[in-house]
Amino acid sequence: MPAEESFLAVMCFFSYFCAMKENHLSPMTYRQLWQQLVPLYEEGEAKAIVRTVLETRMGMSMTDILCDGTSRMSEEERVRLERMMEQLREAVPVQYVLGEAPFMGRMMCVEPGVLIPRPETEVLCRWVMDDCRTDQPRILDVGCGSGCIAVSLALEIPGAQVTAFDISAKALEMTARNASLLGAPVVVERRDALHLRAETGRWEVIVSNPPYICDGEATAMHRNVLDHEPHEALFVPDADPLLFYRAIARYAATALTDGGALFFECNPGYVPATVSMLSEIGFTEVQTREDQFGKLRFVKAGKYEK
Repeated sequence: MPAEESFLAVMCFFSYFCAMKENHLSPMTYRQLWQQLVPLYEEGEAKAIVRTVLETRMGMSMTDILCDGTSRMSEEERVRLERMMEQLREAVPVQYVLGEAPFMGRMMCVEPGVLIPRPETEVLCRWVMDDCRTDQPRILDVGCGSGCIAVSLALEIPGAQVTAFDISAKALEMTARNASLLGAPVVVERRDALHLRAETGRWEVIVSNPPYICDGEATAMHRNVLDHEPHEALFVPDADPLLFYRAIARYAATALTDGGALFFECNPGYVPATVSMLSEIGFTEVQTREDQFGKLRFVKAGKYEK
């Protein structure tokens, strides 16, 4: 066979082999799948992520997973699973891969560009719910992100009139989508938390989970957060960790009704400073609360003294 024909034959075989490899993925066990994520996560978390994908997107039960159910997937299912695994190997959070995250017993749509709801924030929502005694309260969520707080309060507090502020068009779009899908009456407004104009007695409750991670803390953060979640929803300058809290508190001083309350989720390291700042602005009743992990994380301020 001439050299040129031999070379072409080798190249054709190589192309065929690559195509076969791409189009006919070998079955992978549950163990082989989660081991791909061990360089990024601890073993327990890697297992949980893969289980979530298999249960949510492949319709497998825990029994299926443990009994080698991945070997019985169709070719189409294997291709779909491999696409998701590829994203997970790049440290894309599993919530973005699936397009949803659990919060307060519901699934919230999430996409890159909005912060993924955290279980700690459920404690904040429950505090607001337990504290709210007003009929048809007017509630404001400042910095709504996915809308998890606004939507949950609208659904859990009877007659609540909930409005959500954010400067991000993506956040407002996601909040509106979650509100529509879950049937929550939430109004969205594009507003900058750092430049809220004074208003008189507009709200019974203002709640916010603003950016509170200092820039200097970024080096200790996991890749899946640092590389993929929106930095503008996470970080504040090291020199001014209370930047958003101060602006929102000053707005709340005029915008809350008499007897109204302001609720914050905070960086545990800056809760004492947040309490002091609120007292300096004029709030006379300031309380703190721990999250479910025992970290002091939430602050409530009421009875503003004018």
